[in-house]
Amino acid sequence: MAAVADQDMMRIESLIFDKKAHGRPHQYYQNQTREENSRSGSAKAIVGFPRWCSVASKTTFPKEFVTVTKLVPLLIVVALLSQRGAESRKARRLDSFEYNAISCRAHSASITDFGGVGDGKTSNTKAFKDAINQLSQYSSDGGAQLYVPAGKWLTGSFNLISHFTLYLHKDAFLLASQDLNEWPVIKPLPSYGRGRDAAAGRYTSLIFGTNLTDVIVTGDNGTIDGQGALWWQQFHKGKLKYTRPYLIEFMYTDNIQISSLTLLNSPSWNVHPVYSSNILVQGITIIAPVTSPNTDGINPDSCTNTRIEDCYIVSGDDCVAVKSGWDEYGIAYGMPTKQLVIRRLTCISPYSATIALGSEMSGGIQDVRAEDIKAINTESGVRIKTAVGRGGYVKDIYVRGMTMHTMKWAFWMTGNYGSHADNHYDPKALPVIQGINYRDIVADNVSMAARLEGISGDPFTGICIANATIGMAAKHKKVPWTCADIGGMTSGVTPPPCELLPDQGPEKIRACDFPTESLPIDMVEMKKCTYRINYL
Repeated sequence: MAAVADQDMMRIESLIFDKKAHGRPHQYYQNQTREENSRSGSAKAIVGFPRWCSVASKTTFPKEFVTVTKLVPLLIVVALLSQRGAESRKARRLDSFEYNAISCRAHSASITDFGGVGDGKTSNTKAFKDAINQLSQYSSDGGAQLYVPAGKWLTGSFNLISHFTLYLHKDAFLLASQDLNEWPVIKPLPSYGRGRDAAAGRYTSLIFGTNLTDVIVTGDNGTIDGQGALWWQQFHKGKLKYTRPYLIEFMYTDNIQISSLTLLNSPSWNVHPVYSSNILVQGITIIAPVTSPNTDGINPDSCTNTRIEDCYIVSGDDCVAVKSGWDEYGIAYGMPTKQLVIRRLTCISPYSATIALGSEMSGGIQDVRAEDIKAINTESGVRIKTAVGRGGYVKDIYVRGMTMHTMKWAFWMTGNYGSHADNHYDPKALPVIQGINYRDIVADNVSMAARLEGISGDPFTGICIANATIGMAAKHKKVPWTCADIGGMTSGVTPPPCELLPDQGPEKIRACDFPTESLPIDMVEMKKCTYRINYL
């Protein structure tokens, strides 16, 4: 604390006596702070305080300080500064942190500035809405950041805005409200035609936004707890009138960052960007009971240019599920998911897949690149799910550097995943599955190497598997591969695959090439953002 006071004194002395100030320290400080913001992207201004006042201090220096000129004796100035420094040491403590983001913000505030109470009992839904509404005035003036300090912050659903950052302290817990009145109901997604749990609408996600630009949800591994047990019970009892909420969902949004958070016990899917583009999901830990229904980890849905990396997921459903609409609704909407990167993912999901493509893929899925993937005690490694009536396509899929331990299937493709939105789907709408590439795969304790089942009259083609060693469990299936209505090739695969995937010999060991060119999402440059916290 003494160091902070000394820094304050040194800064004021330099402002008072530096020739650049020309006897106007107030104006000079303002200009210097703006220059620092411009150089560093740091968020220094706080709502309700002038730009020349650092977030480090909500209390400005006494008027005497900013009117002092060279004519004031040095001893008087030093005395005043020393007195102020002593007050600062007694009254406040300064802390700050840095984080990487696609954008830094010029304005900042804390949820406590808007009446937030972090006791785990008081509803903060109004506080979040009021804070975001107030901060919206800065959307076109450098953007704004809302800081959530340590505590337990009970809240219902709230909407974010453009050019906005929600930041959670490492000891901050957002707790999803158990009061259904704090969850507005909205229409089903147009590419689905109905809700996933019920034909009617769906509850708004806990953190939601639509038609936004440049939105960030991040923290120092702060926690968002969906408290999903209530929702799971209602789902199992068949009592839900509307589809369960997700934890984080953005629709029709460009430039999204979701990073450095822990997500617990989501009512349903955890992270759901939909009809959106330029998306970063980084450093997320997702945990839910492995028996919890439909608690998918990360579901990019009709999205372009997405990067998912360095995530750890324990889930009751697919760890990453790639989607693009359901049956005739997805075909009509016609918005694919494409240019998707998944890397350094660790997954545990005993009843589902590490990476699933579909089953809602009627708008198409193309150019998915997954590498450095680990699956532990998970039903399947990569699973393609589709059916007659889906239409659409899954093509140009590349997976390399995947390790698996204790699996039911290493690879699974099915063309008879029979779940439909309604009875109006077109039975002539057949999906196209082609260009599926797996290489550099190691697995052990696997019950069955692969279950590959296309559609009669609509085979899955262009399947390529190379340099794959699958160690079978002691009680593995007698036939490690089952194949029907598929076509492709293999090289260097153990145990030997089915006849529909003939081995092309060691000279093809480098087959199933992974793309060498980078996608635009890999060219995104992160900025170093700084936030200063004032403790009174």
